[in-house]
Amino acid sequence: MSSAELDPEPSGPSLDPPSAVMPITLLGNPILRIRCGEVTEFGKPLSDLVEGMFAALYATENGVGLSANQVGRSERLFVFDLRNGQVGHVVNPSVVAIGQELQGGDEACLSLPGLGLPTSRLIHCLVRGVDVHGEPVEYEGEDLAARCFQHELDHLDGKLYIDRHPVNVRKRIESEAKGLAWWGNEALDPRSDLYRLQSARDQ
Repeated sequence: MSSAELDPEPSGPSLDPPSAVMPITLLGNPILRIRCGEVTEFGKPLSDLVEGMFAALYATENGVGLSANQVGRSERLFVFDLRNGQVGHVVNPSVVAIGQELQGGDEACLSLPGLGLPTSRLIHCLVRGVDVHGEPVEYEGEDLAARCFQHELDHLDGKLYIDRHPVNVRKRIESEAKGLAWWGNEALDPRSDLYRLQSARDQ
């Protein structure tokens, strides 16, 4: 998930600039339409994946959340940094509603750079799961945090935020995507000029 309202500086742990960054998968890449599988093995490979996902998230400059299939992986996990001190990752997450009040507001996605839509979400929720060590974690979110958690869980179920809109709206967004410079690429380095040129339209 991306946001135009936040300080682009990461508030999470400082990461040395990597020589390579995991590319961000884009609309049209079939991995975005799979349901990611439950994680059953915990250890260094999973920790390395989370670290790599944070590096990719920060490389986008305006991202606040990133799911595994957005970097070409099928593990059921996401990372987030809301740029306000709320930073974390959740493995095998589930979202629990707190009340039924909804929020409006624009929503954008790192896998559809340059596009966005007002999208209705729960205004308050919990996300529960485990960390890279298999220990239980829980985060409560309101407003942007709640939107982020729901957005990332949708990704892990193989859904995009545009799927929450009527068919004619989805078709319009898909048609707009086909006119953007990144269309036809299954993934792009988020530091590349092609990705940043389009991503800048969200800001």
